[in-house]
Amino acid sequence: MINLEDIRSVYLIGIGGIGMSALARYFNEKGTAVSGYDRTPSALTQQLSEEGIRVHYTEDIHEANLHPDLVIYTPAIPVDHKELMYFRQKEIPVYKRSEVLGAIVKNMFCIAVAGTHGKTTTSTLIAHILRASGYGCHAFLGGVSVNYHTNFWSSSNQVAVIEADEYDRSFLQLEPDIAVLTAMDADHLDIYGTEGSMVDAYILFTRQIKPEGKLILKYGLQRKDDMGGAYHFTYSFQNKEANSYAQNIRAYNGGYDFDIIQKTEIIENARLPIGGMHNIENTVAAAAVAHVLGIPAIKIKQSISTFKGVKRRFEYIIKNEDQIYIDDYAHHPEELRALMSSAINLFPGKKCTIIFQPHLFSRTRDLADQFAEVLGMAEEIILLPVYPAREKPIPGVSSGLIGGKIKSSHVSLLNKEETLERIKDSRPVLLLTAGAGDIDRMVDDIKNILLH
Repeated sequence: MINLEDIRSVYLIGIGGIGMSALARYFNEKGTAVSGYDRTPSALTQQLSEEGIRVHYTEDIHEANLHPDLVIYTPAIPVDHKELMYFRQKEIPVYKRSEVLGAIVKNMFCIAVAGTHGKTTTSTLIAHILRASGYGCHAFLGGVSVNYHTNFWSSSNQVAVIEADEYDRSFLQLEPDIAVLTAMDADHLDIYGTEGSMVDAYILFTRQIKPEGKLILKYGLQRKDDMGGAYHFTYSFQNKEANSYAQNIRAYNGGYDFDIIQKTEIIENARLPIGGMHNIENTVAAAAVAHVLGIPAIKIKQSISTFKGVKRRFEYIIKNEDQIYIDDYAHHPEELRALMSSAINLFPGKKCTIIFQPHLFSRTRDLADQFAEVLGMAEEIILLPVYPAREKPIPGVSSGLIGGKIKSSHVSLLNKEETLERIKDSRPVLLLTAGAGDIDRMVDDIKNILLH
């Protein structure tokens, strides 16, 4: 069991990760001395530095805090990382991010959102509703809230909203009071091996819900009867068999108006200011959590209307009559489908161009057919090289594996520099950038090209 009492200094290996940076901010706010390592500088590490957290970028123990009370690492860090090996040899307490997060929220009322996709926006919207309504919560998010420009905040109310990450089975460290399950599509097969093994992990996650706890799950998910939770509450985009769903959907200025139908009440004319039809379903799930907590419908509705979304989740970079540019974290075929279908439906008649950076060689190999089928929805497709993240190259696996399967002559395999030149020449009117690697570092350059 991790003892978080009397922790005076914390060192994080991989501090720039979205989940790691939330922990860094948690400890920093408590007055703990926080420092860490990351491989490359980013906007997030720059923000951490501005908040008084020391970050370095060379794998060198002499630049690290040599005597921390606690070391936290992300599973994306290789086992032979010099700093990780040093701290283990010195027998300083070393724990995974998920273990520390589990210890932090163990004595709080925990709301955990899990699922192959949808969990970042859903958890951020739940946390926003709780904060904006005055209910209050701690938030440990997997994305940066546009409303608050952070992925962490605290509250006097001992309630925590957590994005429960399935990678490396991290979410099995949590024992939620309320769990939300959004999807169980095949992913992270490098960890799980098979889709069945991955689903088994989700089942285990739901069985860790506390006695008398509640499971709010998407209607139609497989193996519902195997899931834990004393109470099950289903939600859906528009399926009236679910306990909660949306109806009377109208597009409005790049967002949506709709009614949220629940068993005991109806929230009429909810206004969601962000795009993406999938975000209507995420909103139904978030409203269900708020309803279970007893937050009045009028406060739920008001909070939804002020939600500005999450950085890189259907984020409007440019939105005017002549130009639409949307950036998104989508890195799974179903996430791409949600992004592309929503953009095409919101802006009919505009030729759609997508720039996609595949993430992980194993995911590219395992889901190449699905990626090709979905990307074919666009009129123009630009594929960047695969972003390897934690993986080494796999022979025969590249962006060309996807490109060769797309039934379109308008597919280009380009590097970043070539892509920027293409944008200068073509000036697309509906542009999407998507991926979970470092494609986000191109966003400002693309924006500047399109606005000048």
